[in-house]
Amino acid sequence: MDKTLKIALIQSPLVWENPEENRSMFSKKIHDVSKDAELIVLPEMFTTGFTMSPEHIDEKEGLLTISWMKEKAVETGAAIIGSMVFHEDGHYYNRLCFVRPDGTLSSYDKRHTFTLAGEHEKYKAGDSLIMVDFKGFRFCPLICYDLRFPVWSRNVSAYDVLLYVANWPEPRINAWDTLLKARAIENMSYCLGVNRTGSDSNGNSYNGHSAVYDALGKQLAFSTNEEALIELIINKNHIKDTRDKLRFLDDRDQFSLIN
Repeated sequence: MDKTLKIALIQSPLVWENPEENRSMFSKKIHDVSKDAELIVLPEMFTTGFTMSPEHIDEKEGLLTISWMKEKAVETGAAIIGSMVFHEDGHYYNRLCFVRPDGTLSSYDKRHTFTLAGEHEKYKAGDSLIMVDFKGFRFCPLICYDLRFPVWSRNVSAYDVLLYVANWPEPRINAWDTLLKARAIENMSYCLGVNRTGSDSNGNSYNGHSAVYDALGKQLAFSTNEEALIELIINKNHIKDTRDKLRFLDDRDQFSLIN
């Protein structure tokens, strides 16, 4: 019997530096997701936009957002994923949380902080990947600028789904489109990318292009410059059959990451 997973990607504009309004907005959008969805993915920094002024955000907001994610996961019966401004031990992080319906969570701190915008000066970079096993699929969740660094995402952990949440601006959207497809092909995995739309208070415009690619780089879903709810089903047998037939991962280079 095929092992499948129904995923919902929410592409949306964001309210600048206003966690309460963004949580309220996404509560309404999540309400519109199909009841049989098992995984709901939100953009990067979905409660604030890509702010380089984390000091403007109350330090308690990270925990409040995690509590909200747990509430929505229980309410929908689906795992919820997204990143946020998170304050911990005197540092700010761009932290992704993968919250399961049972209330447990896994978190990943963005490794490649976006130096062009000065993110490295405001947020402490993470130093480790996470792998999340959920309903028979193994996920590797990453954040925006991580997409440009293929060594970091190289499939040495037998993951099935590579997942990116982002605030990727319109002027460089061609790179986003190209690299999402490339990451799927080179890692022989599904690759999902969820980007925002609209504009922020720094004058940056975002035109979505949230997308899903299969292990051969075939585009399964795509949405351009509008608010969108993308729903689709992924199939574990697609990964197994593709890798059994085309054993390209067996020939990958061996390496160790040194921080």
